[in-house]
Amino acid sequence: MRGTTVRLRELGFRQDGQEWIVGRVDGDEFVAVPYEGMRAIRLLLEGATVEEAERRLHAETGAEFDIHDFVRTLGELGMVDTAGGRPVPGGPARAPSFSRLHARHVRWTLNPLLHMAVGLVIAAGIVAGIAVAALRPENVPGWRDLLWSERGTLVLVSQAAVGWTLIFLHELAHLTTARAVGVPGRIRLGTRLQFLAVQTEVSGVWLAERRIRLTVYLAGMATDAAACSAALILTAVVGPHPALSLIVLTSLTMLATQFLVFMRTDVYFLLQDLMGCRNMYGDASAYFRHLALRMLGRPSRDPLAGLPSRERRNLRVYTVLLVVGTAICLGVALTVTLPVTLALLSRAVAGLLSPPDPLAVLDAVAVVLAVVVVQVLWARAWWRRHGPRVRRALSRRPMPATDAAESR
Repeated sequence: MRGTTVRLRELGFRQDGQEWIVGRVDGDEFVAVPYEGMRAIRLLLEGATVEEAERRLHAETGAEFDIHDFVRTLGELGMVDTAGGRPVPGGPARAPSFSRLHARHVRWTLNPLLHMAVGLVIAAGIVAGIAVAALRPENVPGWRDLLWSERGTLVLVSQAAVGWTLIFLHELAHLTTARAVGVPGRIRLGTRLQFLAVQTEVSGVWLAERRIRLTVYLAGMATDAAACSAALILTAVVGPHPALSLIVLTSLTMLATQFLVFMRTDVYFLLQDLMGCRNMYGDASAYFRHLALRMLGRPSRDPLAGLPSRERRNLRVYTVLLVVGTAICLGVALTVTLPVTLALLSRAVAGLLSPPDPLAVLDAVAVVLAVVVVQVLWARAWWRRHGPRVRRALSRRPMPATDAAESR
């Protein structure tokens, strides 16, 4: 590749301390490079060949920087378009969700006046909730309000309708705030441990300034809190209603789950940014594997050794949260969720084998379909994320090492 002209794909940059974060705005792979790497990229973008860029960089800095290997690494991360006029495989950019939605359409989502208005709604909702609890405690939404019908099907359908609507608004808030600064973004199904989750891929926001990043991270939770507050205000004004109770309880549940930072939730990405970590989950996982190997008496190199002292301390604390939280979450799945799901299925199957009436049969069929569909979707999403790693492990091929930073 020496002496050849290299054309890079559309890249974004952000300075982070003594290094630069580089990546494709429409991709999810990022690399932290020193000044020499950033200067090499700028020289290549100006049209210098690999050989010319290496010579000029050495003249400017005196550093021996192998741009040949550097470009090869960028190519492996999908950041090189052509080398010597020949295309470099890098994978086409995945189509964004709502591709006709452009930055100019949603720039208002970053307006401070909108954020102030949302904050006022949330504050009013808190006041309304306190007023209802103090003056009419019987109107406070409770879990019994979820069982508003004797037919399980109707209960499940209503919960699904409200839940998926709120989930869509939550993810749309992430997507639109990121799209406002030109980040494409994709909404898709994913997994968080045993949970099926809807996730918005806006990794390109990692290249934006911190104010924008934090806005994108918090946009979904702000939407949840605003929906909950609006329902509480209506409850205080017009009285209780099953739909309002369902909105309040669903929103509060969604907000609570975001604080499970041992998974990649909104609060996780917020903490990762505030604590100055680039890949908190991946680094903590690697550190735990290192500790496990050391406990087993096997040689292992500390993966945190080359990181700044502040980041190392934060990662060690997060490792404890990651391990304890994951263990508790999986324990609940095995001791509570799994038995309840199996009991629900067994009751439904029993109803199908000895149906008391047609409505009971329909109810049992709906329950079985709901459970099976969710599990199939979870398995498919899990395999899409972890399948390549499983195949590499089975073929005993090592995974490629990258220095990519992660974002929501």
